[in-house]
Amino acid sequence: MTPGTEPDTATDTYVVDIDVRLRDIDFMGHVNNATYATYLEQAREAYFQDVFDTSLADIDTVLAHLEIDYKQPIEADAAVSIALSVGELGTASLPLTYEIYADESLAATATTVQVFIDPGTGDSRPIPEAWRSQLD
Repeated sequence: MTPGTEPDTATDTYVVDIDVRLRDIDFMGHVNNATYATYLEQAREAYFQDVFDTSLADIDTVLAHLEIDYKQPIEADAAVSIALSVGELGTASLPLTYEIYADESLAATATTVQVFIDPGTGDSRPIPEAWRSQLD
């Protein structure tokens, strides 16, 4: 699949290109480690837009877990892409796995878990059935 191309199903691997900005670079000339989390967020937003035709800002989820394993630095001029896949769904949780590539070399792997919540109580709530059927 090419970057930015909508997957055939919500469970196919989704790939998106990420622009490295000047502010992403640390004093060593690499993308700052904290910026990787922002890149993951950009990938999630693109996935939700392309697959569910909605923004993360318009749904009631919270990020409950974030884990990043760094493999190699991302240089300032690298072409960055992220491959995102959906893991095994929980009742209210949507686990996602990521591979971050810099110039087609694996730079990091990551996992996140989004949890659907009731905005009135803050308690978790089940993933909407319409989405679950796309994700299973």
